[in-house]
Amino acid sequence: MKLAIFDVDGTISDSQTHITHAMTLGFEAAGLPAPPASSVLQIVGLSLPLAVARLAPELDAATQEQIVEGYKQSYFTQRAASPAPLYPGAAELLRKLAARDDMLLAVATGKSRRGLRALLTHHGLEGLFISAQTADDHPSKPHPSMIGAALADAGVSAADAVMIGDTTFDIEMGRSAGVATIGVRWGYHPHAELEAAGAHRMVSDFEALEAALLELWEMSA
Repeated sequence: MKLAIFDVDGTISDSQTHITHAMTLGFEAAGLPAPPASSVLQIVGLSLPLAVARLAPELDAATQEQIVEGYKQSYFTQRAASPAPLYPGAAELLRKLAARDDMLLAVATGKSRRGLRALLTHHGLEGLFISAQTADDHPSKPHPSMIGAALADAGVSAADAVMIGDTTFDIEMGRSAGVATIGVRWGYHPHAELEAAGAHRMVSDFEALEAALLELWEMSA
C-alpha cells in the first residue's frame, strides 16, 4: 500500500485571494499597513502565528496575536460567504486515486481543522483521506510531525509515501520525514525554489502529477 500526502492551499485549493485579503484585514485591525501580497504568499503553509511572526518580526507578541485573530475572523467570514475554489482537475484526480486499491490519501496542511473540514465538505471530498493533519495539532511546517502522524494512521512506511506540495515548507517537511517529494508548479512558491529545496519531481498539471506518482511507485516496487 502506498500513501500520497497532499498539501491543501496552493496545491489542491487556490485560496490566495482569501489568504491575502484576510491578512490585509488582520493587519488593518491592528492599525498597521498590510504587507504586499507577494510576501503573504511566501508564508502560505506555515501555521498562522509563525506566518505573522515571519511577516512582522518587529512587532511585539500581543500585536502579532491581534493580527492572528483579525485574520481568523476575516478568513472565517470569507469562507462562509464563498469557499476557496479547487484547482481544475484536483477533485477528479483525488477521487481517482482514492478509488485505487493500492493507494491511500492523506492531508498535511497549515490550515485549521475547522477550515479543512469546511473546504472538503463544500467540495464533496470528505471521506477520501485516511488521515488529515492540521496546524491545530502539530508544530508548523517544515517540522515532520504531520507526516509522521499520517504514516502512523495509514500504517505505511516512509519508503512508501510521498509528500505533494507547492512550497519549500512542504518539500523540506517531506525530506525531513524521509518520504519522496513532488513539487507542483501552479502554487505559491517559484518552482526553482522547490527544486532547490530538494523536490524529487516537479509537475505542471494534475495529469503529470498522476504520472509522477505511478512512476515513483514503480521505481520503489
